[in-house]
Amino acid sequence: MKMKEERQDMNEVEEKHQDQKDHDLNGEKSVSCSIKNTEIKSPFSCSQCEKTFTCNKNLKCHMVIHTGIKASSCSQCGKTFTKKRHLKNHLVTHSSEKPFSCSQCGKSFTHKSSLKDHMLLHTGIKPFSCSQCGNSFTHKSSLKNHMFIHTGIKSFICSQCGKSFAYESSLNRH
Repeated sequence: MKMKEERQDMNEVEEKHQDQKDHDLNGEKSVSCSIKNTEIKSPFSCSQCEKTFTCNKNLKCHMVIHTGIKASSCSQCGKTFTKKRHLKNHLVTHSSEKPFSCSQCGKSFTHKSSLKDHMLLHTGIKPFSCSQCGNSFTHKSSLKNHMFIHTGIKSFICSQCGKSFAYESSLNRH
């Protein structure tokens, strides 16, 4: 029972971190390497809880959960982060300051990467295409979600009735 409780605690901490995406050197969002419930192979596995990752760096980041190292937490909302830079990035969301503005529509953003994502809407550029049906998407995460249509994978299972869903949001609504 202790392992089950520990795993639940780990999942809660990781869910808090899911919203925070790593940024590459250009300041653009990179897709999280922790991909669950897709057809993509995940070669890096946690020896403590068997959670898998496609990137070794995300496995290393995940391992902090097992070490007992305390995470930094936001004094305003209590959200926790394993890295201080993620906390610093998060703190901007509590500020009314939005220094990055869209030159097309005037919408403002707290992060430069959010503005770059937004600009794709105006350009109409959809760089991520489905190899199965040709549909194109603005974001890689949208393509990943779309792929469930083709794979038929329904990995999110209701603990009360056993019904399975392709998307976590569908399970939550259920």
